Amino acid sequence: MSSEEFHRIRRLPPYVFAEVNSAKAKARAAAEDIIDLGMGNPDSPTPPHIVAKLVETIADPRSHRYSTSRGIPGLRRAQANYYERRFGVKLDPETEVIATLGSKEGLANLAAAITSPGDTILVPNPSYPIHQFGFIIAGASVRSIPAHPGEDMLRAIDRAVRHSVPKPTALIVNFPSNPTAYMADLDFYKELVALAKKTEIFIISDLAYGEIYFDGNPPPSVLQVEGAKDIAVEFTSMSKTYSMAGWRMGFGVGNPRLIKALTRMKSYLDYGAFTPIQVASVAALNGPQDCVEDMRTLYRERRDILIKGLHAAGWDVPSPNGSMFAWAPIPPKYAHMGSLEFSKLLMAKARVAVAPGIGFGEYGDGHVRIALVENAQRLRQAVRNIKTFFAADNGGPVEPEEPVK
Repeated sequence: MSSEEFHRIRRLPPYVFAEVNSAKAKARAAAEDIIDLGMGNPDSPTPPHIVAKLVETIADPRSHRYSTSRGIPGLRRAQANYYERRFGVKLDPETEVIATLGSKEGLANLAAAITSPGDTILVPNPSYPIHQFGFIIAGASVRSIPAHPGEDMLRAIDRAVRHSVPKPTALIVNFPSNPTAYMADLDFYKELVALAKKTEIFIISDLAYGEIYFDGNPPPSVLQVEGAKDIAVEFTSMSKTYSMAGWRMGFGVGNPRLIKALTRMKSYLDYGAFTPIQVASVAALNGPQDCVEDMRTLYRERRDILIKGLHAAGWDVPSPNGSMFAWAPIPPKYAHMGSLEFSKLLMAKARVAVAPGIGFGEYGDGHVRIALVENAQRLRQAVRNIKTFFAADNGGPVEPEEPVK
């Protein structure tokens, strides 16, 4: 029996990114220098004071015992304090906060906890894969809605509630968005919460990129809306904020009923993150936050280098105001290829790896996602390579390259 014969596996399409990863591996095996802007994998080191707390705690033999699946009390209090400090939102650490193994695990296990086979879930398209596939694995059907926060999304939600059978039970939102970098403001969340209450559906917000913003006001939390905790839960992550992606530490906060369901589910599945990781996460949340501003500055500088360089190469890519990604429309000449073939072409001809938009949903196929995960020098080299490829492929002379500043 092949794995494809298992029911839940049959519901998962082939992993689009695997094709790009395979091409990247072959190129590197052939000693080609591939600049990898595909995966959103932070390249900066975790701040030293967080690592120091981990090392200190690991030295205590008691910290190697089983932990608790919902997170140690000090960590849940630290997350509650962060929400009050950052958003002005008060949370009860006992009933409205849970620690998760990264936000991805929390989203997937919440989906398993609250989903019955045949349920309808509303998910923006394009969006991060776990937003839809967490629910698909749990047996739900997904109905796509527009990804941009605005009237089109609100109208689509209202229409879906009126015409879907069964009526949707939950809605996913993610701002700043992966992959689109779209941002939402508090006025949008007020309309969203009012609509969700009126139609009696849950809001599940993914705020993993809430601390990565560049221009204008910091991204809000949906929980800032009065009464949002009645119907909303929100996931955050240490991965991007503190360059702790491999540590797998995140949180779910908000509606006590949903948090209780996730707590019950996790109590059967895990014993929580390794205790030293949780203690170090407390040090991150309660300690100096200069490192967060430094991270934000780093991504802003990289964004400016990338966008300026791509514009100089003739590729009109919008400048993101948040997240660690640029959502790049495929240049008109290559639009007919679709995002997967264009991604493979970019790797073959420019030696730059990006993520094909089709991997985030069918409505992402006109774009590729470019991650700000290489240093300034490598980003400048990437845009030089792309400019050279475009110039050669358009039949014009390839002029000597000036460094992109």
